[in-house]
Amino acid sequence: MGPLKFRHCSVVRVSGCKLTTGEQDAILAHEDAPFPALNRGHMKLSRPVRFPAALCLLLPVVSLLAFQTAGGYHLLDKISFGAAEGGIEYFDYITFDAAARHAYLSHGTEVIVVDADSGATIGKITGLNRCHGIALVPELGRGFISDGDAGEAVIFDLKTLKSLGQVKADSDADSILYDPASKRVFVFNGNPKSSTVIDPAKGTVLTTLQLGGSPEQAVADGNGTIFDNLEDTNEVIAIDAKALKIKARWPVAPGGRPVSMAMDRQHRRLFIGCRNPKVLLVMDANTGKIIGPPFPIGDRVDTNVFDAQTAIAAASTREGTIHLIHEDSPNQFRAVETVKSEFGAKTMALDPKTHNLLVDTADFETPSPTAKQPNPQPRPKPGSFRLLIYGR
Repeated sequence: MGPLKFRHCSVVRVSGCKLTTGEQDAILAHEDAPFPALNRGHMKLSRPVRFPAALCLLLPVVSLLAFQTAGGYHLLDKISFGAAEGGIEYFDYITFDAAARHAYLSHGTEVIVVDADSGATIGKITGLNRCHGIALVPELGRGFISDGDAGEAVIFDLKTLKSLGQVKADSDADSILYDPASKRVFVFNGNPKSSTVIDPAKGTVLTTLQLGGSPEQAVADGNGTIFDNLEDTNEVIAIDAKALKIKARWPVAPGGRPVSMAMDRQHRRLFIGCRNPKVLLVMDANTGKIIGPPFPIGDRVDTNVFDAQTAIAAASTREGTIHLIHEDSPNQFRAVETVKSEFGAKTMALDPKTHNLLVDTADFETPSPTAKQPNPQPRPKPGSFRLLIYGR
């Protein structure tokens, strides 16, 4: 992992590597602990600082120290939106386009596209029934939206945001991703327990994979394997994206009802959020082995992200918490912070440039109990949808 880059800090070049001033301060602040190469009189630190190239091996630790000393995550911005067409408030996955600096927010019958730097609304993709996820195929200039109520994937132009057509998927089309290794789009259909595989260039269905369980958030490793949670069977599956076959099934015990997932692609680690029990697990993506003890999290987790620069994995829950754990090494993890967000803010995306976390939610109200629904769930109020941005 390279040195961590921070906003609003200068970079000083040193022999063999780069240290930010924040990283230098972290070294100075921790000169007596536990860096054996930096104490016992071996080295005196001053500015400008020059280090041998071997010291670059310490940069992951130094980067973490500098990251932690910046203070905890807190609310940086709140962006409110009007009601979507149809009068029912609903929201799901957030997709972040790091190259274009755009955030795509699924919002019921529309997808809202937001400029990540200014917070301005760039435009909307409308005419949807009930959208869930957004997958981007930048080399084709196209995006794909999973519309669960319509049972299809909607194709749109990344520049104009105009709809280009639809591809038949299945009912409850939910999580969706583009796998660059196989150059295919995978739509994961919850209740049918299947995945519709699409050729994004032709806009046609290649096949439908039967998964044997209800899929949730999926990730691609970049080398032709897709991992997904099966919530009702308490397992993770590994899909060969080129051969279009399931090549492994792994139980998530001691977890259960796995829903959210993120991946450290370099070290082959999967971060899996479970709802019953409410824990965050780490799994070896090569063997399916659970690594270390589970981390307790809030109620109804829905999204995980992993920041490769800071080695931080985060899980967001409907309860209104964001749980952060740090990867000290590929086999050692520890909880570092629990961020209090807002109730309902269960879907999340990472801005890899700023390290900000984006979640969305709305105001909620609980309807009166009825004979059919004696224990009604809180419902979001139309017109109260908002994006929350947390950072350090």
